[in-house]
Amino acid sequence: MRKIVIPTDFSENAMNAVRYALELFKYEKCDVYIINAFADEIYDHTTSASRDSFEKLKETVHKNSEKQLEDIVEQIEEISPNPRHTYQALSIFGSLVDETNDLVDKENIDIVIMGTRGKTNDKHLTFGSNTLQVLKYVKCPVLAIPSSFTYKRPKRILFPTDYLLPFKRRELKLLSTLTKSFRSSIHFLHSTKAKTLSIRQEDNKLFLQGSLPDIELKFISVDATDLTQMINEFIALNHIDFLVMVNSRHSYLEHMLYQSTIDKIGLHVKIPFLTMQNLQRY
Repeated sequence: MRKIVIPTDFSENAMNAVRYALELFKYEKCDVYIINAFADEIYDHTTSASRDSFEKLKETVHKNSEKQLEDIVEQIEEISPNPRHTYQALSIFGSLVDETNDLVDKENIDIVIMGTRGKTNDKHLTFGSNTLQVLKYVKCPVLAIPSSFTYKRPKRILFPTDYLLPFKRRELKLLSTLTKSFRSSIHFLHSTKAKTLSIRQEDNKLFLQGSLPDIELKFISVDATDLTQMINEFIALNHIDFLVMVNSRHSYLEHMLYQSTIDKIGLHVKIPFLTMQNLQRY
């Protein structure tokens, strides 16, 4: 049984992520939790409000949130009736990251799926602020879906790696299930000036191969100094459908996500982007 969390701010971008998730896992049994965490919406509009007006607004927003979540579940059952899927709608007064993490821990969630941007939809940014926070801090694989992306079978998957850190078996099993279902090929892209791998790198590479049996794996090494440019170019030249990266301490992805301003990232993700969380954050 696959357990999925889909955060929503009721934008079209969020609904696009819902549609993608339903297609991606349509052949699997899934418990789907659709969550709206609305604390920031209240606090951002009540900077000088009295406690009474704050509580009234909180009650109003909560009711509206519950109604919109009901509407989403009705839409899902209309556009994708699937007896393999069950849905739970959760309207919660709390922060998105905290409530998602709590749900991940409580329900042993496999993956979080959301749009790369939400209501604000600033097209100059790769990720909206909520998505960025979830990518950085939620202790679970996160799949971000670009607003303009319509579902297609992920045939070619790009997985940049330096082979320096061990991988989580559970997260690789998730990737293995996806790739087997769609008969995908995975391209492991490694930037290096060295002619050979270290023993640590060799062992981690062998672990990857053992964890992804019966899947077409391609291992590519290139001499590149600009990793962002390398990834962007490889995606374009090889018609990549799906990007996978590992978020761990001191990794390229961590450095990218912690840029002071997100428009400096330079990684212009126009395909689904799966972030696997290698190490817990505190």
